[in-house]
Amino acid sequence: MTDDVRQRNLSCSRVTRRQVLQAGGLGLLGCRLAGRNAVASAKPLGPGFGKAKACIFLFMWGGPSQLDTFDLKPEAPDEVRGDFKPIATATPGLHICEHFTQLAHRTDRVAVIRSLSHGDPAHLSSGHATITGHWAPVAPSDNDPPSDRDAPHFGAMMNHLHPPLGQMPGSVILPWKCYHPAAPGGHAPGQHGGWLGPRHDPLLLEGDPNAPDWRPPALQLADGISVERLQTRRALLSSLDQQRPALEQAAAMGRWDEHQQSVANLLLSPQVAHAFDLSQEPAAVRDRYGRNIHGQCVLLARRLVESGVPVVNVNWHNDGKSFWDTHGDNFNRLKNDLIPPADQAIAALLDDLHERGLLEETIVAWVGEFGRRPQITRNNAGREHWPHCYSGLLAGGGVQGGAVYGASDKHAAFPVRDAVSPLDYTATLFHAMGVDIRQTIPNREGRPNPICPGRVISSLLG
Repeated sequence: MTDDVRQRNLSCSRVTRRQVLQAGGLGLLGCRLAGRNAVASAKPLGPGFGKAKACIFLFMWGGPSQLDTFDLKPEAPDEVRGDFKPIATATPGLHICEHFTQLAHRTDRVAVIRSLSHGDPAHLSSGHATITGHWAPVAPSDNDPPSDRDAPHFGAMMNHLHPPLGQMPGSVILPWKCYHPAAPGGHAPGQHGGWLGPRHDPLLLEGDPNAPDWRPPALQLADGISVERLQTRRALLSSLDQQRPALEQAAAMGRWDEHQQSVANLLLSPQVAHAFDLSQEPAAVRDRYGRNIHGQCVLLARRLVESGVPVVNVNWHNDGKSFWDTHGDNFNRLKNDLIPPADQAIAALLDDLHERGLLEETIVAWVGEFGRRPQITRNNAGREHWPHCYSGLLAGGGVQGGAVYGASDKHAAFPVRDAVSPLDYTATLFHAMGVDIRQTIPNREGRPNPICPGRVISSLLG
C-alpha cells in the first residue's frame, strides 16, 4: 500500500418522464433540463455527469466480508479464505461468491469495486462517511451519536441542492435508522439533515413492508383525525396566516410554514398514497423481490423512484442478529440469512429497472461501512472489523456494467491498485446525479463546506 493511500485512509436533477406527466406539462421539463445542460456544458465535469435522475442506496449495515462476497481468494490459506467457493459470472474473468447465484447472471449491468479502503474501524463514524461523503466530526468513534455537526445525509444534500418537483418527498430512509446496540452512541450519525437543518431530514419509513397490515407510519393520520378534519384545519391555518403581520418573525415562520405545508401535502396527496402502497404490485412481482423485509423495502424503493422520489436509502434491517457484523458464525450467517435475500433483491431490482426503462436513469449503490478481517476467528468462525479493504457495487445511472475497478492483495487485506475511499464512492453518486462536487455551500456558521471532498471514479462512468 502506497504512502498516499495510507494518508487517505488515516485522514480519513432528476426529472423523469413520469414526473412530467404527473406535473401535467412539458414546459417545466424543458426549463429544468435546459438549466442542467447549460451547467454541464459550461463546466466540463467528465463522463456520466447528470445521467442519473434517482439513486437507490442499499446500505449493508454492519460491514459485509469482502472475502466472502465479491473478492474471494481461493488460493489463500485456510484461515484466510473461508468456506465459500467462487463462481463464474456474466462478466468474463469475474468470479464472486457461490451464494450470489442470481447476481452472478447480471454482473454485465454491475461495476464491482474491490479497493474500497479507509482507516476507521468504528461502525458509527464510518457509517457517517459512507452515507454522507464526509468524514464524521469525531472519528474513529462508536461513542458519538447523531448531532447537528454531522454532514447531511446524501439524500438530504440532494434535497437541498435539487428539491423535487410535485408533492413527493426529496429523500426517504427505510425501514429504520441504523442503530448498533453494542455501540455506546447507538444510532449512526449522518442519517438526517445535519448542519443543513431538520427541514432536510429524509422521510423515515419504519416497520416491515412485508407484514400484511403494514402501512407507512409517517403517512398515517393521528387517531381521531380524518382527512376532512385535516383539510379543515389546513384551511383555518391558511386563513390565520393571511392575517399575520407581514414582518412578524418572517424568517422563522417561513421555515415552519414550509415544513407544515410539505407534511400536509404528503398526508393529503393521492399520488403519494399510491406510491407508498405495495398492495398495488402484482403478487408475482412481490415474490420476485422476496417476501421478506429487505426484498419488500427494495421493491418499495423502486416504486418511490418511479414516482419521483430522487433518493431512497434502504438500510439493512434490524434482524436481531447484528446485521452484517459477523463477529461470530460468519459463514452460516452469510449463507443462510444474509446473502440470499440480498442477492434476490438486487437481482430483481436490476431486472425490474431495466424492463421499465429506468436503469439508465437510476444509479444503484450496494455497500457497507467496511469489510472483515482476512483472518477467521477460529473459536467462533467469525471475522472482525477491517476497514482497510472491502468491496462495493454500483449499477445503472451511467455506470459501466461488467467492470471491475481496483484490486486487492492476495489476502484482500489492502488495495494494490486504485484505492477508493467512502468519500470517493459517494462523490461518484453526486456526480452521476448532476452535482458538481467542487461547489461549496455555507454551513450553519456561514463557513463554506464542500458538497463532497471525495473524487469521482470517472472511469466507471460513461
